[in-house]
Amino acid sequence: MHPTLALSALLLVAAAPGEPPAGGGPADPDVGGGRPIFAAAPVCPGPAAEGEARCHSRVRLDESAQPFASGVPSGYGPSDLQGAYALPSATAGSGQTIAIVDAYDDPRAESDLAVYRAQFGLPACTTANGCFRKVDQSGGTSYPRADRGWALEISLDVQMASAICPNCRILLVEASSNSIANLAAAVDTAARLGANVISNSYGAGEFSSEPVWEGHYDHPGVAITVSSGDGGYGVEFPAASRFVTAVGGTTLSRAAVTTTNPRGWTETTWSGAGSGCSAFIQKPAWQGDPGCANRTVADVSADADPNTGVAVYDSFKIQGRSGWFVVGGTSVSAPLIAGVYALAGNAASVTYGAAPYGNPGSLFDITAGSNGTCSSSAAYLCTAGSGYDGPTGLGAPDGTGGF
Repeated sequence: MHPTLALSALLLVAAAPGEPPAGGGPADPDVGGGRPIFAAAPVCPGPAAEGEARCHSRVRLDESAQPFASGVPSGYGPSDLQGAYALPSATAGSGQTIAIVDAYDDPRAESDLAVYRAQFGLPACTTANGCFRKVDQSGGTSYPRADRGWALEISLDVQMASAICPNCRILLVEASSNSIANLAAAVDTAARLGANVISNSYGAGEFSSEPVWEGHYDHPGVAITVSSGDGGYGVEFPAASRFVTAVGGTTLSRAAVTTTNPRGWTETTWSGAGSGCSAFIQKPAWQGDPGCANRTVADVSADADPNTGVAVYDSFKIQGRSGWFVVGGTSVSAPLIAGVYALAGNAASVTYGAAPYGNPGSLFDITAGSNGTCSSSAAYLCTAGSGYDGPTGLGAPDGTGGF
């Protein structure tokens, strides 16, 4: 399957203005209150065939339903995300390696990362200084063919890992295709090459043989994050694996600092985040929610709404466009949470995705919003509320204590 950008956008409630500001949206993106809501489209169209995955990023569009690219960044940058989640990014993460697993090749991943890091004042991360390494799914340098959609996904992933943990090394492992078999092999390679954390921003609709592939995500001593999806309520694999931290999505909006909101940000459920009860994977011991006998998705969450999306630099030209894009999807939140695990530095001692369940007080509880319709007897699987819920899990990071 050769993924390319879906041209049809999800047209949202409010009309975009006649000409979007630079970068396709306001520098401080927000939703509601009379501010614009933009159209966005999946970078990797779907549905994928059984056993094949699609990436979970969604790119903001212009009025012609093309990806909006600009010469200057818009969307959230590193300081926004670090501040919103109270992260010690300036001082933590040294010695940690975050692996990014994606399909196909991005031939400009390293050079685009250099532009991103220079733009935001982050230290250089290059092959030459030992910070950046790119390998194929076997650990060599016979890279797969390039794909422009997955290249934007790769740019997003390596740049989000950099935004959260600028002191971390980055290992990019490129699977030969978007098959679960090849992506799972790439995860094994990332673990073998010494990654402390492995981020996966893709998924496939659940299929009966997925337990066969689950073992490839079972790497004790390595924290593995997986995006929950970008199509709303419903479960995908490998987010359903017991051996990973399934990462849901939120709408992250800047707010006034008040006595009742000293954080200066608000978060609600992003309607596109995946969640629900797995049909095939058994429940891990640390999950105790009552409405699902099997594995429940998600575990935690972070910003994913394209309307409160992040700045991403990509020069490989998707739909003929290059430059600074604004991107959302749980493809944002998965590498973001991977970066938080790396900042915490506890991967060697954590048990798969159990850590947040033992430290819920170190998370911002997300209590509003929904990602679809589910049974009224287990409404928490699709609707946020106090404590655990499907779309946002136990909540978003408040520092690194939950990881």
